Amino acid sequence: MSVADALVDAADDGIDFDGLTVEPYRDAYRFQTPDEDAVVTLEELREHADSPYATNWHYWERDVGGHDTARRAFLRWLEGGDGLSVPERYDALEGGHTRHWGELAVTAVLGRDGQRRYEVRHEDDVGEDVDAYTDPLEARELVKHDDDGRYRPLSTAPSLPHGWAFVDLDGGDLVETVEYVYPATVANWHRERAGDLDVDHWEDAAGRQTGIYGVVSELPDEALEWAAEACCVDSQCLKRREWDRNGDEELDVPRGDGEFPCREPCSLLVAAARKFTTLEREETREYTFELTPEEKEQVEDIVDAVADGRTDEIREADVYEGANRYRARFLRAKRMDDHGNLSGTPTYPEDHDEDEADDDHH
Repeated sequence: MSVADALVDAADDGIDFDGLTVEPYRDAYRFQTPDEDAVVTLEELREHADSPYATNWHYWERDVGGHDTARRAFLRWLEGGDGLSVPERYDALEGGHTRHWGELAVTAVLGRDGQRRYEVRHEDDVGEDVDAYTDPLEARELVKHDDDGRYRPLSTAPSLPHGWAFVDLDGGDLVETVEYVYPATVANWHRERAGDLDVDHWEDAAGRQTGIYGVVSELPDEALEWAAEACCVDSQCLKRREWDRNGDEELDVPRGDGEFPCREPCSLLVAAARKFTTLEREETREYTFELTPEEKEQVEDIVDAVADGRTDEIREADVYEGANRYRARFLRAKRMDDHGNLSGTPTYPEDHDEDEADDDHH
């Protein structure tokens, strides 16, 4: 139905939306916007169909619909529908209005008769010539692996591959594409805004684990904070953590700055926590290593580079970087024995002593 026909069809019941009011008035109709207040006949009402307020009403109420749905709320958020006036939004949409969702850049553009068309791509690829797609289902395969071909076990990790764009989408296809890239993020974001996000805290999630994962409920409190610091920050996951140890005890770890919330510990964290739990069962020992001050700092540089995923960025020629491959190989050649022991110091000296005794006996 055209905008004009839709206006006429809705006039008797009245319209009150985004600054537009249309209502019966005596033998005519009142057409009101922040910029205009006119009494018009039914035919004159048709002539107002090209008003931005009319086309905006038609798009949201007749094309999008779905009041109180996550889809509608997300599309409104994309163009600032809850804070900008219709003329302000139309001005922005004329040139394409972009917002970011994780590593995605989502752009809304004003089309004919107030229609919106959408485009989504990696935020680093804005303005770049990349492969174009229109079927949302293809997004599921495109984002399974990172740029180096490695499988992405966590969909919200900041490792989204480059080189693609989904173009000329309607609102439904746009939301479907985003959900294939970042599953459930739009739905949980909407629930949070409505105050209905059901947060599942660590103690409840850990208590439900069975089999080999049942041990995670034994993870010490301090180690849980270290686990969240390792796995649940912006450099590792783009969600904003909303769960804590329980409903009364918060973790002293940054929650992240993502647009969409994390409502429960994910399966990847639970799997890591299983290993962390067994690691925390070990008693500490004292070891004596011989290292120069620069070698000690180099070991620390290597740990930082691995933890932050920077090893691929350090070139062979960067020999002043502690985590440089040649520097690391030089340290290994100098400080590790044939059994891989740092400074020749065995991990379990008692086993080492027994092996030497057996060698002497034979």
